[in-house]
Amino acid sequence: MIVYGIKSCDTVKKAMKALEAAGHAPVLRDVRAAPLSPEEIAEFEAAFGAKLINRASTTWRGLDEAERAQPAAELLAAHPTLMKRPVIRGRSLTIGWDKAAQEAQL
Repeated sequence: MIVYGIKSCDTVKKAMKALEAAGHAPVLRDVRAAPLSPEEIAEFEAAFGAKLINRASTTWRGLDEAERAQPAAELLAAHPTLMKRPVIRGRSLTIGWDKAAQEAQL
């Protein structure tokens, strides 16, 4: 089970803790330290569409209009922290840590 996110993200921390408590052995892949490959970005974009970009993030708010207009793949390659977190590759591929993601992974 791979949890894609950043180690300082509270939501990622909650997900990791819950997954470990449920008996899983999740591995955190910090997308700052180990950026997503173009293939991973394409896979995540195909699975989640526009939800993949966190438009409420500090990083997003710091972008100008020209940068915001770039394709998601280019944005994530340049700014990995724009990804909505966590993306979890476990029983299925999920995004975020809402009730649906928890039910799918726990």
